Amino acid sequence: MKKKLGRCGRRTGIAGIRIVGALMFAGWMMAAGAGEAPGAGCDRACLYGFLDRYLDAMKAHDPSRLAWASKARYTENNVALVPGDGVWATARGFGDFRVRFADPQTGGVGFYGIVQEADAASPFALRLKILAGRVAEAETIIARPAEAGVPFVNTDRKPIPALEEMLPPAERSSRARMIALADGYFGTLERNDGHLHTEFDPQCNRTEDGFQTTNHPGTRYGFIMALGCADQFRLGFYRFDDRVRDRRFLVVDEERGIIMAAGFIDHSGRLDRYRLTDGRTVEANIRHPNSLCLLEAFRIRDGKIEQVEAVFTSVPYRMPSPWVSAGFHYE
Repeated sequence: MKKKLGRCGRRTGIAGIRIVGALMFAGWMMAAGAGEAPGAGCDRACLYGFLDRYLDAMKAHDPSRLAWASKARYTENNVALVPGDGVWATARGFGDFRVRFADPQTGGVGFYGIVQEADAASPFALRLKILAGRVAEAETIIARPAEAGVPFVNTDRKPIPALEEMLPPAERSSRARMIALADGYFGTLERNDGHLHTEFDPQCNRTEDGFQTTNHPGTRYGFIMALGCADQFRLGFYRFDDRVRDRRFLVVDEERGIIMAAGFIDHSGRLDRYRLTDGRTVEANIRHPNSLCLLEAFRIRDGKIEQVEAVFTSVPYRMPSPWVSAGFHYE
């Protein structure tokens, strides 16, 4: 009985901490938003301003510098937290590599960069939603080298021209088309049957946790990284990826041609060796139950994917998403 009471006592303590944190957060929101009238909208410059202030506040470990919506939500690596916790308490600065894009239609703004903490520099992705002049949603994935669950994590980044420029109007795609192409990419990954369900630019490249995983010969990670985006999928190489679930398409920047999506790649670990479409036999890269939680951006030019920028980290197998309101669906 004493042991049970002790465990209950610890739970009560944790619950108390959460309550205090929630009350502190409510106080921050009231202080930050006092006297500010809700805005009618937020254009690209406005959204970038929120992003810059958010990063400055995170570096200062001070969420009260921001105006938060009354029911604001914040997650870090797929766990709901109170702003001020997690990387808010540990960020020391940000690297030179920065990619940002905005969606004034929905109030979304996305960012890819490098965050410096005491023990490591890590690729990270950030997504904000701004409503009525306040931060309503904040979602972060940080690929800390000790936790990411992939062998390659690179923070020595150079600018990627395809992620920097505005597209000429003739090369832009509609919002619906961009979502369809990104969803088709995930469908191609999930099926792993050698058929493409999206469109790729012949020069398409992909970067995962800061490491270029296409058109990159000579790495120690095998022949597959010497191939381009389409050729990797035509081989059916990613059969160990069982499904891409809880897909959400969050920030659609038609002028930049960039769309940010969220989701999970689930691995059952059942697959050991398998045959590629060219007859070669290979071993699965992941052979244990595992899920990768991701924020992935696609640069789309003239109706084709030309650049993929992904940040993902390992989470428990089939971990549910706090952002999916209908709850977790086990299939």
